[in-house]
Amino acid sequence: MTSSPGRPVAIVAAASALHPVYHGPEATLVMTCVNEVRQAAGVDRVDFTMAGSCDYLAGSPFVFVMNIEGMGAWPPIYESHVEMDGAWALFEAWLRLQVGDVDTALVVGSGRPSVGNQREVFSLQTDPYTMAPLGLDPVSLAGLQARALLEAGIATEADFAAAAGRALPGMDPGDLLAAPYFNDPLRSHDVATPTDGAAAVLLVAGDRVAEFTDTPVWITGMDHRVESHHLGLRDLTRSPSAAAAAAHAGAADGPIDVAELMVVHSPEEIVLRNALGLGADTRINPSGGPFAANPIMATGLMRVVEVARRIASGEARRGLAHASSGPCLQQNLVAVLEGEL
Repeated sequence: MTSSPGRPVAIVAAASALHPVYHGPEATLVMTCVNEVRQAAGVDRVDFTMAGSCDYLAGSPFVFVMNIEGMGAWPPIYESHVEMDGAWALFEAWLRLQVGDVDTALVVGSGRPSVGNQREVFSLQTDPYTMAPLGLDPVSLAGLQARALLEAGIATEADFAAAAGRALPGMDPGDLLAAPYFNDPLRSHDVATPTDGAAAVLLVAGDRVAEFTDTPVWITGMDHRVESHHLGLRDLTRSPSAAAAAAHAGAADGPIDVAELMVVHSPEEIVLRNALGLGADTRINPSGGPFAANPIMATGLMRVVEVARRIASGEARRGLAHASSGPCLQQNLVAVLEGEL
């Protein structure tokens, strides 16, 4: 999909609910966000509901079906689901609105990583023949990427600390570098801590946006690209998929005031800055990014929410939201958001 969709689509409301550990059902997290979005937009019913979550992270089948209770299953509506971060649910909903058979779409991403062990669960996403038997988990693989950046002279451990320190105001960089290694060359602050949570956005087609808000945030481009899951076939110091997604989403068509990047391991920020062509004039993760809150399966959608909030408030005119999935930035999704068409 190019940066010039046939039918304009805007975010008219957004909400999030974040907890270090949430002891209630995931559907309640979803309902909290959905109710806030509906109240903000003054709408009771939408044409299409799209959710992103992960059943095997929760450890039980068909969790996404139970989550529908939090979105409102009556009166009947079109409903769909992706076993991905909510950012990919947003992508599907955005494309669906291009078709023109629906005018409104509710998008939700949710997860409760506190009920499982992510390092065990997500190792199953790796190649089942050559990598999964080794137990290569996301943190260990991020350590390989960090080492590749260090050995190539592209980054230093101080660069990693600077990326993580954005969510740790007042922390002395020297103290960060003095911390013990967690997965050499990564320290604990280089790895975002999982958070239970959910995020929701309401999308509306352009010809109806004025019915819902005076401050729409337009999605002017979105794209998703994938690289090989065989790490031996990739240069871990680069991200051609992120660069391609940004190019096809139209990121270079104007200045980017703010960018929210799904950096769950600090070395990823260096790779993404270079791939996305972000300069010194772009504020990177002013929210603190995933290091401030990492609601797995909603972390990418939260990047969209954070950018949309800043554009709607007038803090920024044009922003970029990024989401990733898979080991070492295997999959990358980029959305360009603007206050005006």
